[in-house]
Amino acid sequence: MPSESNSPASDRGKRTAQSSGAPSQQAEQLAVAAARVADELRCEDVIILDLRGLSPVTDFFVLATGTSDRQLRAVADAVDEQAAAMGHRQYGLSGYEHAAWILIDYVDVVVHLFDEPSRTYYDLELLWGDAPRVQWHAPSQR
Repeated sequence: MPSESNSPASDRGKRTAQSSGAPSQQAEQLAVAAARVADELRCEDVIILDLRGLSPVTDFFVLATGTSDRQLRAVADAVDEQAAAMGHRQYGLSGYEHAAWILIDYVDVVVHLFDEPSRTYYDLELLWGDAPRVQWHAPSQR
């Protein structure tokens, strides 16, 4: 798992003002936006796992596979720009330097950007196999 972080551990799991009110709806909107950014920047096998009721830590995982460290960093930067534009603050970033597995933590949404070997090795889809997948493609892309 990525080891470096720019977030104090005490921030982990705290709900914020922007996530109050309709946190699940806002979190799902962020997850869908992150998935679309990853798809637009040519990531492969982009999925959203709905962890509500399964994890006390987060509501959604966004998983995507990139083909190079440069692509993974570009996707991470673009996802963070989109999240900021939507009013979400990044609470943690890990793995950016080595770009084999970049984790971006928005508390209710955690974005995982992998290279192929790391995605296969950690196999989060299997680990969270009971989590339903969220449909995020536009209807015309189905």
